[in-house]
Amino acid sequence: MNDDIDRELPMTVADTLRDADDTLAVAESCTGGLVGAAITAVPGASDYFDTGLTTYAYDAKRRHLGVSREALDEHGAVSEPVAREMARGVRDVADVSWGLSTTGVAGPSGGSEANPVGTVYIGIAYAGPWGSESSFATVSRYEFDGDRAAVRAQTVDRALEDLRGEIDDQR
Repeated sequence: MNDDIDRELPMTVADTLRDADDTLAVAESCTGGLVGAAITAVPGASDYFDTGLTTYAYDAKRRHLGVSREALDEHGAVSEPVAREMARGVRDVADVSWGLSTTGVAGPSGGSEANPVGTVYIGIAYAGPWGSESSFATVSRYEFDGDRAAVRAQTVDRALEDLRGEIDDQR
């Protein structure tokens, strides 16, 4: 299993964000800052990248992103509702065009029947212009194979692919 993050993908995302004149903030849990690191590895990332928050603990998700206690209590951190609130929260706190979130079970332990090791939720939230009613948030669930490093690397690549696709859809 290749544990390396795709090096071309962050450059493609950078070009897509620049072309759209959009900005990005990320809220990461299972990836621990790897998405932000991949994005900022591209020269000129300050043109579009605003904020990267690693909100690993429940309290960090509540304090920095406004994730509700109810969502965390009822669904757990590795869930669609929490991924959605994380993406919306970082988008709104940073006041950017796009919020991207990752939450999952990278392993080797911590999995459950509902969310086995390798389960990841990726949230994307878009801030449309005021009055356009075009703002939205979407979440996708994935199950990746491999060890902790492989799951995290696959999550970064999938998150960037999903983001690129959503930006392209807004054009």
